[in-house]
Order: sequence, then structure tokens, then C-alpha cells
Amino acid sequence: MTTPATTMRAWLQRRYGGPEVVEPALVPVPAPGATDLLVRVRACGIHAGDVRLMRGDPSLVRLAFGIRRPRARTRGMDVAGTVIAVGSGFTSFRPGDEVVAEVGVGGGLAEYAIMPAARAVSRPAEVSAPVAAALPVSGGTAWQALDAARVASGSRVLVLGAAGGVGTYAVQLAAHRGAEVWALAGERALDLVTDLGAGRAFDYRRVQPGSPELPAGSFDAVIDIAGTAPLTQLQGLLRDGGTVVLVSGAGGKVLGPMGRMLKAVFVSRRRRRIRSLAATAKPEILARLLELTGDGSIRPVVQTTYPFDKARDALAHVDAGHAVGKVVVTVE
Repeated sequence: MTTPATTMRAWLQRRYGGPEVVEPALVPVPAPGATDLLVRVRACGIHAGDVRLMRGDPSLVRLAFGIRRPRARTRGMDVAGTVIAVGSGFTSFRPGDEVVAEVGVGGGLAEYAIMPAARAVSRPAEVSAPVAAALPVSGGTAWQALDAARVASGSRVLVLGAAGGVGTYAVQLAAHRGAEVWALAGERALDLVTDLGAGRAFDYRRVQPGSPELPAGSFDAVIDIAGTAPLTQLQGLLRDGGTVVLVSGAGGKVLGPMGRMLKAVFVSRRRRRIRSLAATAKPEILARLLELTGDGSIRPVVQTTYPFDKARDALAHVDAGHAVGKVVVTVE
């Protein structure tokens, strides 16, 4: 495997803000630690977490990621790439291997990236790099949300925010488990979510929790990705023993969705639970997602693919809040 150059192209942000703060730069190629892989990035998935970190929104996240400016200056968490070098303490991968992972809080919008070897999963040949890069965070979050709600064959599931990255996976994975799936999405995406497995799909501008189309006490699980409905209304949709899972949520500039999640602790009841999801990188789930994608059981929805020199436009697309499915940047 050819040794990389000493410098690489990357997209950097030196302050918090909108897509305009992200700029192209020439920076040193990073060196892998003992338990890392250095990968040549082939594709990088972009999602809501990237733009939240870009903006430092809500302000609470800055306590962890940098008070005045982001410590990790390159966005992009979902990476598919080719192994170039392997840290001295890890031998499961070799240069030339094709891998996929959630790399951490950023680093994917660059020609080379550091990937923790423990998170890396081999990319099957039948799954392209752009499709694989659409899987880790959004697909893993949807999987963990369904697990938290104990969704199984015969469950009736309502997905709020079904047209986004997490939502399109939640619909498909719930249907794959044998659940009956209902979905709320924008009008332009209703045919898509129906095609992905939703038995009933409604325009969220017309139908919301509390509307007659969504009968009270009818659902075993509610996966709330939109994050705008009152918690008591979500809870009222549940059958006895059902669970609401909060994947995201609206909120103020300081606490963001944390205020809603804290309230859920007090609203939750033993027979109608409300759980807040803190999804984590799980390579065993990613491996299963790649397998399901490879055999056609699920279909990552990639709305738009941007070339590397248009990465700022990819961030702007997601930042606008109207992406259907996933947005991916390819690195040639």
C-alpha cells in the first residue's frame, strides 16, 4: 500500500457557526495511535450531529467539545475508507482492507482520517463506499431505538420524523423485524416511507399525536425523532406495556433536547414508559447493517452525493433541515 503524502486536503472550522465557517485547508496527514487505523477516506456520511457540532448547538455541548471553538476542527463522523496504516497494537486489519466506522466526533471530511480499530468493520464488496458511509450513526441509532422499545414481530410502531436519516432506517428495520409500521413524514416523502415498509404514512403538517388518525392506546412503540410533540400526547398513544423512545428533540439554545429528556424522567410510567436514547457506536450492529444492506433486506436512502470540493454544500444541505434520508460526500 502506497504511503500517503505528508499533507492532505481537509475541511476545517476554527469557530462555531453555519456552513460558512467551514473552509478548505492543507493540513498534515494524521498518524495512527497504537489502536488506530489510518484510512484513505472514500466517502463520508453527513448527519444532524455534524451540523450541531458545527454550530456548537446547544451551548451545553461546548462544555465537552470546546468552549470557544471546536477542539475537533474537521466534521464528519461516518467514514468508509481503505486502510493505509495500522497501529502497532492492533493486527485484525491490514493495509488495503476496506472498512467502515463511526470515527468519533469528527475527522471524516478529509482525504485521510484516523479510525479507532475497535470500531472498524470490514466493508463487503457488494456495498459501495458511499452507501456504507450512510450507515453507522443513523442506522445504529435506529437499531438501538427499536431495541430500547422492544420492537419485535407483531408490534405496532409509530415513527415520528420518518423521512430523515434515522427515520428511514427505523421504518425499514421495524418492518424487517415483522412490526406493523406507521409513519409521520413530510408530504413529499410519504411515497418513500411507504415503499420502505410503512403500512400507513401521514403528512406531519396535517396529522400529529392527538389527531384522530392516530388513535390513543394503539401503539406498542413510538420512535420520536422529530422531537416536537408533547410528551403526554406521545405517552397517550401507547398500549399498556408500551414505550416511547426519544431520539432527538426541540429545545432552547442552552440545553437543547436535554430539558425535554429530563422531563421524560418524571412523566414516564411503569406501564407506559418514556426513554431517552443515547446511542453509541456498536460495531456488531454496523456489521449486521452492512449484511442486511448487502443482501437487499434494507436500502440506505442516499438523497444526494456531493464531491469533496463541495463538502460545505453538503453541510448546508443538512443544516437546512430538509434532507430526506442521507447526504454523503465522496472523496476521490
